[in-house]
Amino acid sequence: MEENKTYTISVYTENNLGVMNRISGIFLKRHINLESITASQSEIENVFRFVFVIKISEVRVRKLVGQIEKQIEVIRAYAHTDDETIYQESAMYKLSSDSLFDERQIQNIIKNSHANIVTVSRDSFVIEKTGRRHETEQLYQDLKPHGLLQFVRSGRISVTKEPMRISEMLTDF
Repeated sequence: MEENKTYTISVYTENNLGVMNRISGIFLKRHINLESITASQSEIENVFRFVFVIKISEVRVRKLVGQIEKQIEVIRAYAHTDDETIYQESAMYKLSSDSLFDERQIQNIIKNSHANIVTVSRDSFVIEKTGRRHETEQLYQDLKPHGLLQFVRSGRISVTKEPMRISEMLTDF
């Protein structure tokens, strides 16, 4: 049996209503669990990029990309392994302001994790951390015992290590 790997699927689409629904339906039909989803404008005007992170075999990922590209709004879809991409996530953590001033340990956790304090109010403060999933998860585990009020993490954002020349391909499209 072929080994499952983590793949970053990048899908370049026209910005049409419902396109995200149709693409995510392809994953659903194939019983593929999404680890994260991110959507944003791409480097080309009026073209959006969706980034899906999944664990799947190489054979299945090739078939999946082919199915995604059959969608009318999809311009191109790509699958890359972690070794072929540079990727990050962002996370925000909200804690009570009391813990920032009363517990010296919180300041050390922030400093050691290379996180940043985004805002401080009378009642709470917010920390931001950008990095790989294991780094944002470790900070979550470190802060959890100190009364974490809120936590949110983005999906993966990534670029390929090798030039893709996507702008040239899309201009031709």
